[in-house]
This record gives sequence, structure tokens and C-alpha cells, in this order.
Amino acid sequence: MAVRKAGRVAASVAAVALLGAVVTGCDSDDDGDGDWMGGGKKSPSASAEPSDPARKSPSQDTGPAAKVPPASVNDLAKVPTAVKGGVITVGEPSAKHTVKVYEDPRCPFCKKFEENGAQALVAPLAAGDVKVEYTIASFLDSNFGGDGSKNAANALRAAVDTGKFPQFHSALFTNQPEESDDGFTPAFLLKVGAAAGIKDAAFDKAVTGNAHKAWVATAMKAFTADGVTGTPTVEIDGKKAPADSLYDEADFGKVLKKAGVS
Repeated sequence: MAVRKAGRVAASVAAVALLGAVVTGCDSDDDGDGDWMGGGKKSPSASAEPSDPARKSPSQDTGPAAKVPPASVNDLAKVPTAVKGGVITVGEPSAKHTVKVYEDPRCPFCKKFEENGAQALVAPLAAGDVKVEYTIASFLDSNFGGDGSKNAANALRAAVDTGKFPQFHSALFTNQPEESDDGFTPAFLLKVGAAAGIKDAAFDKAVTGNAHKAWVATAMKAFTADGVTGTPTVEIDGKKAPADSLYDEADFGKVLKKAGVS
């Protein structure tokens, strides 16, 4: 009996390890009806980011205030941000290296990237050695229902005009709801803005009035036109970064260093 039980445990561990090796992002081909890997609604986010049953949904306006982003984002306070077409660029235009980041605000793997691997970009961004071009997708709204990704993308665009895009972008993922929870409501996004230090009536109006709806569509078209099918996808000077390097600051730092980003 003990041998049989040990065999079952070993098999379970092997299965989990295999899943972790295969699942590295959110798939835009997911149709919201079946298994995640086959195109479905049940995302592996449950295993990547365990849920807290005691936590209230951020879509509940009576819930707690949004959490502040990591202190590291303050190092980017003076880094310029610009918009061209469907792309938001953070960094000096003359930066020697370019990192392209494709994200969907509802994707739990994008949160995992931002809180881990992406931290390796803070120092070179602040130093002017690299610029980061963000293409914000919103395909998970189609996969799971709702408008959370589009609402968040609209708010990200609005944050550019406040001069606090890096802070808001970081706060957005810090406060990301469960992937299947359409929690990025305008009301909650205003709380995220406040947590990021944004006090701007124009920002509030843009978020609640969906002022950048056309830009959100343009960003999604840019995502599709670039042939990207999942998030996060990261390219360094035109070369795709290995998916398994994105979720550890040291690992992604090594990839950046190999590309000449320091």
C-alpha cells in the first residue's frame, strides 16, 4: 500500500512539473469554453497565483483601497513616456537598446513577469540604456467576458498624460484581480490611480468616460499585426526572450546582459 501511494505522489509531482514547463503565458487563441491549453476558460492562473478566498473582489467598490506599487518604480519617475500609434514607449528615445513587451492587463503571467523578471529593467531604464515599448492587448475580455482588459488599457493610455505611466502600470499589476473576475472596473481603476499617486481630474474623466476607446482598438490591432499570440511576449532588440526567463529577475537579467543591456 505504501509503495502504491508513493507511486501516486511521484506521478502527481511529475504532472505538476510538466504543466509548469508547458504553461508560460496567456493564449489569445483561448475561446473561453474548455481547457486553457486547448482554448478554454479554465486558465492555469489558479496554480500560478493561488486565490485567497477571504479576499474581496476588487470589482466591489466598497472593498479596500488599492495597494501601492513596489518602491522600485519610483526610480522611473523622471523617465520620459510617449505614445505612437498603439504603442506606449517608456525610456529615452536615443536609448541604445529596445525591449518590446506585449501584455494583457488580465493575464496573470503578465503580473508574474512584472513583479519578477521585469524588475531587471528598472536600472537600465533609469540609466537611459534601454527603452521599453508596451503593446497592450485586450483579448482576454473575449475569452472570459467583460471589459476589464479594455478598461485597464484605456486607463493605461490615460496615465501617460499624467506623467505617471510607470507608476500606474506597476500598480495595475500589483492590484490585478483573478483572470476570470472582470474586476478592472472604472471605479477600481480610479483607486489604482490614487495608489499610483495620480491626482488628476482629466485622468478621472478619461477613465470613467472611456476616452481612449479608439486607442485601445489601435493597440489591439498592433498586437495582432505583430503576429503575437500570447502574453507576456518580450523581445530584446528584435529577438524573442525565452519564456522561461521571464519569471525570475536574475534569469531575465542574464538575458538582458547577454543582449548588451546593462
